[in-house]
Amino acid sequence: MTAEDKTRLAALLDTAGDFLRDGHWRERETPVFEDDVTVDNAAQTIAGDGGGDSLEAAAAIAAIAAIAAEVRECRACGLCDLRILPVPGEGVQRPLVLVVGEAPGSEEDERGKPFVGVAGHLLDRMLASINLSRETNCFITNTVKCRPPGNRDPSPEETEACASFLARQIRVLRPAYILCMGRIAAQTMLRTSEGIGRLRGTFFDYTPDSAAGAPAIPLIATYHPSALLRDANLKRPAWEDLKKLLARLQT
Repeated sequence: MTAEDKTRLAALLDTAGDFLRDGHWRERETPVFEDDVTVDNAAQTIAGDGGGDSLEAAAAIAAIAAIAAEVRECRACGLCDLRILPVPGEGVQRPLVLVVGEAPGSEEDERGKPFVGVAGHLLDRMLASINLSRETNCFITNTVKCRPPGNRDPSPEETEACASFLARQIRVLRPAYILCMGRIAAQTMLRTSEGIGRLRGTFFDYTPDSAAGAPAIPLIATYHPSALLRDANLKRPAWEDLKKLLARLQT
């Protein structure tokens, strides 16, 4: 590996470590490295021994960390003045499923993590029922990264202010599937005003914004866990939706 590759990888890993620790980048001295081999041979070595995959993974971690840092500094809408903590999202790189909700609630606002309240615990159980988890094969985020006051629906302006963050997360993470939780997430992702009762349980093709030639990502929507807590009659159709996703995951 060349000294340049080592320096780049070290910077990416330092940035990822800062994000995982407390979300704040800190200055540090740049380490000095030496080439292991010539530049040409280094490129061949990286390609041959999987080093390229490691660099790509480190780059993805750093990119997600950079997006999260931008979310924390964002003041594009009035929610920044009302939030306690923004909620960029969390999970694994290259997730099998990207789970998208609408916006943080009160507990998410306090902890800076997505889906950690009562509805979040239900979401974890729903995902576990089809062998999914934020710790192993999912990334969880929201269309809006800060809590609207009183848990009201995000306004179109607030959703638009966060749109680039979500689009960039999708481009970096490259999930195999997207699972929308609830009406607002589904309507935002699919750019429609149809109700969740008509959108749920059907696979749609989602094409990432500004990603020319990028393959469409299968997207399915179901009821938000909060809706299931309010109306137990929605649990059966939600389970049917999850089974459809499971069937796709097993093919």
